[in-house]
Amino acid sequence: MKITRISTTLVEANWRNFTFVQIYTDAGLIGLGEATIRSREHAVAGAIEDMTRVLIGQDPFQIQAHWQMLYQDFHKRGGVILMAAISGLEIALWDILGQALGVPIYQLLGGKLRDRVRVYNNGWFEGLGTTDALVQAAQQAVQAGFTALKWNPFHGVHDWLSPKQRRQVLEEVAAIRQAVGEEVDLLIEAHGLLTPAAAVRIAADLALYQPFWLEEPVPPEDETAMAFVRQRSAIPIAAGERLYGKYEFARLIEGRAVDIVQPDITYAGGLFETRLIAAMAEARYVGFAPHNSGSPVSTAAALHLAACTPNFLILELPTRDVPWRAELIEPHIEAPKEGFLEILQRPGLGVKLNEGVARAHPYQNPDRAYLSAVVTPEMENLKTRLTNRTPDDEEQHGLGN
Repeated sequence: MKITRISTTLVEANWRNFTFVQIYTDAGLIGLGEATIRSREHAVAGAIEDMTRVLIGQDPFQIQAHWQMLYQDFHKRGGVILMAAISGLEIALWDILGQALGVPIYQLLGGKLRDRVRVYNNGWFEGLGTTDALVQAAQQAVQAGFTALKWNPFHGVHDWLSPKQRRQVLEEVAAIRQAVGEEVDLLIEAHGLLTPAAAVRIAADLALYQPFWLEEPVPPEDETAMAFVRQRSAIPIAAGERLYGKYEFARLIEGRAVDIVQPDITYAGGLFETRLIAAMAEARYVGFAPHNSGSPVSTAAALHLAACTPNFLILELPTRDVPWRAELIEPHIEAPKEGFLEILQRPGLGVKLNEGVARAHPYQNPDRAYLSAVVTPEMENLKTRLTNRTPDDEEQHGLGN
């Protein structure tokens, strides 16, 4: 069997575009993968096109050989963009192998340890600006079958919390805890917005509400700062969505900086690389909770890995991004029941891209609305002055060539 063609498809999905990869073979099998990176879709598609030149005509079963070759030849001159490209291709290759052998991907990775996977809802809060609205949405998410909810209560925070911001964070978390009860886990997202000292203080305040974790309390570049927070926090610390590859995660794990690692299969290196990251974490008693903010394709890939990974804890499941989300794949992934998704049983990845739905929602610039929102009157005035400037203005202000 040989690889004959590789294609990428970009699909508009609210605040980002999904990037799908399909690998075609001369045996008629088509492998599906995902390589979604926000605001970098064309860069990833370009990297995949570059990699296509060395994959056409190759045996799709030689997954590790292809991964190592792409990593060595391409990765040394790039970062997450090239890792996303490698990840999408690697997932698609596993899909082909599973289809050819007639078994699910989890079977190729050692067999399943569980029949269902616990999930948490991320996205239930989209577009809501008041605590009352958040409370109502949280209750609706629980009624829809979720037993764990994640959101970011640090609105407008940068580095330090003012007394008012601190009070607002605690009031919001307290209201949602009261609304959903003690049996629902709350996962607190911080997006690296805090300083280590601020993170330690707010973690102590939040401990009363028993969060499942505090996610990325400080920026991920400094594992020493993350470790500082973890050593002083009564809440487990999770991080990793902005890291990729085993080498970056090794520093996080060996630095005892986290209790839970969160690699994203679609740019951490694909299924096997993410399994290696999980194994490193397991050896240090660190939990594994894959980041998963992409499409149902990335959810399918994550389900296979969650099925066979001993230290797996919980999987992210996005909702409320676009109404056609579930229709992007066939068959659909069923909604969670009692907080769990069933393991996929079909060969390979177990799902196919619905190309009609994908074509109906082509690429859109996800930053257009954001850029319009942040343009202030002062910026518009500056633009007008620069557009209408005279030679005297240029000489006075040094604006000439």
